Amino acid sequence: LVPFALVALAVNLLASLLLHLFVARPVMRLSAAADEVRQGRARAISLPDLEGRKDEVGDLARSLESMTATLSDRMDAIERFAADVSHEIKNPLTSIRSALETLELVKTPAQKEKLTALLQQDVRRLDRLITDISNASRLDAELSRDRPRAVNLATLLTDIVGVYETTSKPGEAAVRLVAPQGDAAPVMGRDGPLGQVFRNLVDNARSFSPPGGTVTVTLFRDETDPAQSIHVRVEDEGPGIPADNLETVFERFYTSRPRGVAFGSNSGLGLSIVRQIIEAHGGRVWAENRGEGAGARFEVALPSVGRRP
Repeated sequence: LVPFALVALAVNLLASLLLHLFVARPVMRLSAAADEVRQGRARAISLPDLEGRKDEVGDLARSLESMTATLSDRMDAIERFAADVSHEIKNPLTSIRSALETLELVKTPAQKEKLTALLQQDVRRLDRLITDISNASRLDAELSRDRPRAVNLATLLTDIVGVYETTSKPGEAAVRLVAPQGDAAPVMGRDGPLGQVFRNLVDNARSFSPPGGTVTVTLFRDETDPAQSIHVRVEDEGPGIPADNLETVFERFYTSRPRGVAFGSNSGLGLSIVRQIIEAHGGRVWAENRGEGAGARFEVALPSVGRRP
């Protein structure tokens, strides 16, 4: 009986030692690494010796590394965004301060009127910038919170274009819709963010269009695509986009504009938001020129809910 008890004790001690070495201690290391991240002393968990394991501890280590790496990337993006926002807000504020200081010195009504116009332009730019920053900051939450559902792009675009037709002022670019009759054009998505995409594209096109010009929104299905993806084109009659900037226009706070085009009418966030939303819906968006001096074209391609028979 005594030898059996000794053997049982030895087996128990060995099992406890192995459990401590291969389970308890690694879990304690993961816990300590997670605590380092929680307290802000580290941005991500990286324990290569544990991540290489093929058991549950390895799965846990890889999951924690992936999660903290994603959080670290998100924090870096937030910090970059905050720095960009600070820089972009300072520009109109500096201009406003300079104009106000100069306003006290000018004497002629013409000079005062010119400075007042500059102040109004900077205030509009600042208002648009703050609005777009607010929209951008809420975008991730909206995309993750709202459940995708079938969205009829034909109906959505009809409603959006109808608003522009109703609210357009004399001299502003008209907006017209070209869409096939009887094609519902369903996509899986969220109508709020998708509506924001097409309003941003139309607003951008109108801001570059000459007085009395036309912005054309075209809805069609790509029959050559095996998935029969649904496309929306937004075309303007403006100066077009320099070939080197066809991709740059989607970068955050990009605001380069040709001579003679009002600078303050855009914040530089609209097209960045467009790309973020479209890619979150599994689609693509790109820019191209219609021809020399004929205007720009922005095209969106989204997966269709189902093929037509």
